[in-house]
Amino acid sequence: MKILSRYILKEHISPFLVSLFVVTFILLIDRVIDLLSLIIEKKLDWLTILNVFGLSLPFMLALSIPMAVLVATILAFGRMTVDREVVAIKSGGVNIYTMIYPLIAVAVMLTGLMIYFNHFYLPESNHKLKNLMIKIAYYKPMTIIKANEFTSFMNYTVFVQENNESELKGIVIYDKSDSRFPKSVIANSGRVVQMDNGNSLQINLFDGEMHERNEKEPGKYQVRKFQSYVINIRDLGNNMEYLESGYRSDREMNFHQLVEGIKDKQQELALKQAEVSDISKRYELSRFSPRTMESERGQRRMGIMKRMHEDRIKELVETLKSLQVEYHKKFALSFAVVIFVLIGIPLGLMTRSSGIGMAFSVSSLIFLIYYISLTGGEQLADKGIMSPFLSMWLSNIVFLLLAFFLIIASIYEKQLIDLNRMSQRIGNLKFKKYPQNTQVTTEDRQ
Repeated sequence: MKILSRYILKEHISPFLVSLFVVTFILLIDRVIDLLSLIIEKKLDWLTILNVFGLSLPFMLALSIPMAVLVATILAFGRMTVDREVVAIKSGGVNIYTMIYPLIAVAVMLTGLMIYFNHFYLPESNHKLKNLMIKIAYYKPMTIIKANEFTSFMNYTVFVQENNESELKGIVIYDKSDSRFPKSVIANSGRVVQMDNGNSLQINLFDGEMHERNEKEPGKYQVRKFQSYVINIRDLGNNMEYLESGYRSDREMNFHQLVEGIKDKQQELALKQAEVSDISKRYELSRFSPRTMESERGQRRMGIMKRMHEDRIKELVETLKSLQVEYHKKFALSFAVVIFVLIGIPLGLMTRSSGIGMAFSVSSLIFLIYYISLTGGEQLADKGIMSPFLSMWLSNIVFLLLAFFLIIASIYEKQLIDLNRMSQRIGNLKFKKYPQNTQVTTEDRQ
């Protein structure tokens, strides 16, 4: 018994490693295609490129590990079925499902590792990746400004006719920082310099003129010419050091931050709802009081306060749902490892194929359906149609029921796909379709 259990577990190691490498490589290629234009445009050095892909790798592993488990399970049991090893085990009076306890135990251990990975390591890498991508956006700032397009920085809007990455030509800048009348700066040439670790930009302009209206005397219009002029755009908010600071979205929060965020939003939501209820009661009571200018002013004030609190409640509900969805999503995606093992065992026994192509095809289809349902559930939860818990766990529940159905079917030795029979039928169809061509070929050979 123990020998068979160890053998079944051993049969999963190589397929799992190969599948993990292949699936991760496919996701990596997809990432390369997405970032190729950015890499070429910014002319990033190899160290920065490696940092981008290195920080993208954890997100890929969060998806590729469950899929690799499914592929490995289908491959291992499919090969054992094709090589008649399952028949030999059954002929010895042993039920194949009594041999999978070590495999389930390893799947549970891997689920625990995935929970830690998804709740602690993945959010940190997502946070660093976001900061790095924002920093890259301001890397080589001359590439930020596109020719014949309007580019906005804080209170400035920039338009250039030419940008050869070393010099800007035909520059028009609208400065809205000083007064209610935008200042127009026109220059023949210029360049952009990055400063303060990406937190500031300096625009150096040459041979131009400045057009502005006097705020105190709107009728006056001034034009001043210059040989050189400098515009400093500060506090862009892109000083990206890899520190435990800065704004984090729900996908960048670890377990403790999610729990704390959910708790804070629930407390604030309860407080705002109590305030709205109190304002509504006071408003109803004020309607029975004598109508005076003071009472009408008070009613308007309470109406404004009520709308402000209701808007804040709506915002809190949306934020709370997104935090709860992310909290349950990380657990649900981790638990998918166990579910995919339970699905992969009967699929491997019923497809009766040791081919890696078949395993990848079936696994890709199953994982695609699973991920689409998970993403769809997330959207339903964000819209308030479904609770965050149910939206994230419904896919696992459905696939777990599917796994039990497939296990029962495999116990009764049902066959899902007979690849040999399928190939024979395809061959027969080809023979029926081209009988004369086959005959001519035979005669020619005689």
